Amino acid sequence: MSEQKTVPTLYEWAGGSPALERLFVRFYQRVPAEPLLRDVFAQMDPHHAQHVAVFVGEVLGGPKVYSEEHGGHAHMIRKHMGRNLTDEQRRRWMSLLLETADEVGLPDDPEFRSAFVGYLEWGSRLAVINSKLDPAATEDTTAPMPQWSWGAVGGPYQG
Repeated sequence: MSEQKTVPTLYEWAGGSPALERLFVRFYQRVPAEPLLRDVFAQMDPHHAQHVAVFVGEVLGGPKVYSEEHGGHAHMIRKHMGRNLTDEQRRRWMSLLLETADEVGLPDDPEFRSAFVGYLEWGSRLAVINSKLDPAATEDTTAPMPQWSWGAVGGPYQG
């Protein structure tokens, strides 16, 4: 009989809420020194890093905290509307976030990073698209919360 391994969620593999909060708190500490990003986040809520951490945590298979406390994906879409983000800003956001993931010790195995970067690419490109929408427009309040998983690799390499 072979032992069947349980595949953890991306959220679990990342280290759960503490790891994601550490990532986003450190990331947003670094943002004010970034010429392309500092103005975008100059007026951010003091709890912004925690909100992003629970959003990303939910997307990666964690608890549905963002949906229950903040309104889910529709709320996140609303937060980006009318901000007119550029692809140059998006690329720097991605680069800085991945540098910060290394700094705070997020898993760096190829399987996790492939899935994590895949979500960040998708989500950041969607944020740019949503940032071009008129804030006065009626957004889709039924937009489902994205759910990301391991993709083609099927889970972490466990030798």
